[in-house]
Amino acid sequence: MDTGTHVVMGIALGGLSLIDPVVAGSTLTTTAVIAGTIIGSQAPDIDTVLKLRSNAVYIRHHRGITHSIPAVILWPILIAGVLWLIMPEANLLHLWLWTFLAVFVHVFVDIFNAYGTQALRPFSRKWVALGVINTFDPIIFGIHVVGLLLWMLGLNPVPTFLTMYAIIFLYYILRFAVQHAVKNSVKHTIPDAHEIIVAPTMKFLQWRVAAISKTHHYVGRAYGRSITIYDKFERNPLPKSDLVKAAMKDHNLSAFTSFSPIYRWEITEFEHIYEVRLIDLRYRSNDYYPFVAVAHLNEDLEIVNSYTGWIFSEDKLRKKLDFIPH
Repeated sequence: MDTGTHVVMGIALGGLSLIDPVVAGSTLTTTAVIAGTIIGSQAPDIDTVLKLRSNAVYIRHHRGITHSIPAVILWPILIAGVLWLIMPEANLLHLWLWTFLAVFVHVFVDIFNAYGTQALRPFSRKWVALGVINTFDPIIFGIHVVGLLLWMLGLNPVPTFLTMYAIIFLYYILRFAVQHAVKNSVKHTIPDAHEIIVAPTMKFLQWRVAAISKTHHYVGRAYGRSITIYDKFERNPLPKSDLVKAAMKDHNLSAFTSFSPIYRWEITEFEHIYEVRLIDLRYRSNDYYPFVAVAHLNEDLEIVNSYTGWIFSEDKLRKKLDFIPH
C-alpha cells in the first residue's frame, strides 16, 4: 500500500490497542504502543531509500528483505526496544505485541497489491502478489479516515475500529469476487490464453488486463465483465545473439526482467549505437507503455548507457539516457 494508507492503518491499530487492558490501563504504555504501531506500520518501507542509489536497485530490492519473515520478527524487537528505552515504564511485552501486529499487517496487506512482496524469504524469493487491491485504494483509505475522525469526535475507538476492520474484510472478499469475474471474462474473450494477469486500478470496476497465449501477448482493460483489448503483439523470444547477451548483463535490464512477468522487446540500430528495449505490458497508459528498460551498446557491444523505470514520453527517456538518435 502507499505511505498514507500505512500511516492511517498504524494510527487505527494504536486506537484498537485500547482493547488490551494492559495498554488501556497505563498512559505511558498507551503512548508507547501508539508510537510503536505508527512506526511499525512504516518500518518495512525503509527500503524506499534505495531509490537514491538507482531505479535498478530499487526495483530489484523494494519489498524484498525488509518485508521478509526475518524482518517481520526483527522490526518489532528493534522498534519496541528503542521505545522502551525512551519510556521504560511502558509494558515491554504488550508494546512488542502491538508493534509486531503493525509490522505484520503492513507486509500482509502489501501481498494483495499487484506489485507484491517477497514475504516468503528466506524460504522463497518468489514475489507474492495477489493483485486485488490497488497500491492506493481510496475506499480503504477513506474508511480509515472516517474511523479516525469518529475517534477524534469522541467515539470509543475499540468498537469503531472493530467495525471498520469487519467492513474492510468484507471489501477484500468482494474484490476477490470481482477479480475472479474479470478473469473469467478474459478467458471467454481470449480462449487460448494460458496466463492472465489482471491488476486493479483506483476505480472499483476498472482493471488492467494482460494475457499470454502460445502465439501472442494481449493488453487491454476490463470494466466489470466487459473486456476491451487494445493491443495484440506476436510472441517472439529474445534473439540469442551476442548483442542481446551483452545487453542482458546490464544491471538495469536484469533488474527489469527479475520483476516483470510479461514484456516485449525491440532492437533498434542507430548510427554506431544499438538500442535494446524491454517494455512491460502490464501498465499501458494513454496508448503508452511507461515501464521500460533500455540499454545502448556501441559497435564493440559495450554498454554506453542504460535506464529502467517509469517514463511517460520518448523525449524524457532520451534525456534520461542523454542520447539523441541520428
